[in-house]
Amino acid sequence: MKFFFPDAQDMIYPGYDFINDEYPAHRVRQRDDRYAHEVLRPTPYDGMLLSKAIVDGVGKATGKYSQAQRDRLYRRGARKFFRLPESLSLLGDNGAFSYVDEDVPPVTVDEVLDFYELCGCDAGISVDHLILAFDADPTLFVPDPDWIRRRDLTLELASQFLSEARRRKSRVEPVGAAQGWSPQSYADSVGQLQDMGYDHVALGGMVPLKTKDIISTLRSVSEVLKPDTRLHLLGVARPEAMHEFVDLGVSSFDSTSPFRQAFMDDRKNYHTPDSHYVAIRVPQIEGNARLKRRILAGEIDQASAIRLERACLNNLRAFDRGQATESTVLASLKEYEDLVDPGKTTYLHEYERTLRDHPWRNCSCQMCTRWGIDVVIFRGTERNKRRGFHNISVLAQQVPGRPRLMTEAQ
Repeated sequence: MKFFFPDAQDMIYPGYDFINDEYPAHRVRQRDDRYAHEVLRPTPYDGMLLSKAIVDGVGKATGKYSQAQRDRLYRRGARKFFRLPESLSLLGDNGAFSYVDEDVPPVTVDEVLDFYELCGCDAGISVDHLILAFDADPTLFVPDPDWIRRRDLTLELASQFLSEARRRKSRVEPVGAAQGWSPQSYADSVGQLQDMGYDHVALGGMVPLKTKDIISTLRSVSEVLKPDTRLHLLGVARPEAMHEFVDLGVSSFDSTSPFRQAFMDDRKNYHTPDSHYVAIRVPQIEGNARLKRRILAGEIDQASAIRLERACLNNLRAFDRGQATESTVLASLKEYEDLVDPGKTTYLHEYERTLRDHPWRNCSCQMCTRWGIDVVIFRGTERNKRRGFHNISVLAQQVPGRPRLMTEAQ
């Protein structure tokens, strides 16, 4: 099974100064920062997913690229822009989640195929329209007419996309998008796409589904799946079900979930193959707008906040060197927590487990072996994205057929 990591311009700067929390003056982001495939060995994914919605924006949604970044991407092509090795593939996507509230997709087949070709994608997914509804037993209800309309539109656009790719003799491999609201409707979509001539199909709209519903859908799809048809799951990563996915015909998937959980989940920030840990929150005085407002309002004494912030960081580093006890670290974290967020739900019990188990010491990924405890500190983009890269490496180890991790020394 192949793992594709969706691009959202997520990089780290290897030379970041964690002691002073600053970048050097000479740093140039696009030149000096590094993608996950440049700092993790083996490369944790088989390719990247490039979304038109992320690059250009689609409909009412704005993209994440500046004009200068877009110009560079189109001028150099995505492979050179991302500094991708030849072994990694580029899969293009139109970004249907960005226009889910629209009546019809605000992009045309020609525009999307132009984007894929200009960027140099190896394969590209046809224009689709999401159906954010699901029922495991559709015999119990009548599907909403809008669900039917969206599925029919997705299939019509897939037909147009395949025809246009063939007319152009495009180098981009067409991937048919399948939408549905039940196992049977997904299976019917896949069957129709195969009849059109697709041998590569992407199942969309499954991100909100429970694992059991995804498996139920894949079982229905497997009944119509031709032996040479490859299935891709859009936005879905369920490590506990990977082997069953493979058995049901899935050949690839993409997901940012492990990466985003590093700094967006309330509890599951640092992943291990069999567990999750809370990252240790040490909010920055500088760069934290909420804290700055409270300091300016006189609610927090700035000198006290800076002193406690530094004490937390110093104690955490000393703990990692074996020069401070767990209780010392927790005491400083509690004092800082009480100052900056009095009355807020505490994470101290979860911090105790993170410190006691010290999972970063047992991890051989380059993030943990090089930066140690900083990977589990919830503080600023450089630490948080390193933890996200670590999480990606953990997911990669759970994908059937993926190579094992190499340490930095290797």
